[in-house]
Amino acid sequence: MLKQQLKNKKSLLGTFVKTPHYNVIEVLAHSDMDAICLDAEHAPFSRHDLDTCILAARAGSMPVLVRTPNDAPETLLNVLDMGADGVVVPHVKTAEQLSEIVKHCHYGAGGRGYAGSSRFAGYTTKSLSQNLQTGKNISVIAQLEDLDAIENIEAIAQVDGVDCLFIGRMDLTVALGETSADAPAVKQAVEHLVEVSHKAGKATGMFVGNLNELGYWKEKGVSLFLLSSDHGFMLSGAKALRETFDKA
Repeated sequence: MLKQQLKNKKSLLGTFVKTPHYNVIEVLAHSDMDAICLDAEHAPFSRHDLDTCILAARAGSMPVLVRTPNDAPETLLNVLDMGADGVVVPHVKTAEQLSEIVKHCHYGAGGRGYAGSSRFAGYTTKSLSQNLQTGKNISVIAQLEDLDAIENIEAIAQVDGVDCLFIGRMDLTVALGETSADAPAVKQAVEHLVEVSHKAGKATGMFVGNLNELGYWKEKGVSLFLLSSDHGFMLSGAKALRETFDKA
C-alpha cells in the first residue's frame, strides 16, 4: 500500500504523466514504477481524462496519484471519488492551509463529502464502514515550492495526516530569483526543508532533473522520487534512437 510505504520511508520511484490518455497509463502499468502521478496542474487533464486514466491505472494495479491544479475541496473530492490513491497538492504555504487540505481528503466532520456510488466506493457494493476504513488509506502529499513554505516549514512539518512533503525545486528556483536549480541558494533551501521535515518525522519527496544527484538526496533521506515524465521518455528514447542510427 502506497500510504504505508510512504510512512515507512521506503525508497519509491514514480513519474509524472503529462499526456491525458489512458493508453499511456496502460503502458506504464507494465513498468516497474512504484507509482505514477497524473499532472493535472501543468497538463491538460479534463475531469473525463482523469476518470479514464485513473480507471486504467486501477485496472493495471498501478498506484496512481494526481497532482491537482489547486487545493479546493471539490477538486480533491473529485479525484479521490474517481479512485486515486492520493493527491499531490501544489503551493502549500502554511500549516493552516495544509490542515484544511488534510481534512478535505478524509471523512469526518467538515471533511470529505461522502458518496457510496463512486468508483472509490465500489459503486454502492461496499458498506459505509468499509468505505470509511478504506478512506484512511488515502495519501496526502503537500508540495512545497514557495518562499512562504520555507518560512513556515517548522509549523507545516508538524501537521498531522500528511504522508509526504514534496519539494518543488523548480518553483523554488524561480521564487528565489535564480535561473538554475543548482544555485547554492536553491540547494540550501531544499536541504533546509528536508532537514526540518525529517526532524518532524515526515517523509520527503522531490523531482530531480539531474539523475547524478539521486545518491546525494537518498543519503539525505529523501524517499519519494517522481522523475521525468512520459514526454521525457519519448524525447530521450527518440534521441537515443537518432544517435544509434547515426553511428551505424
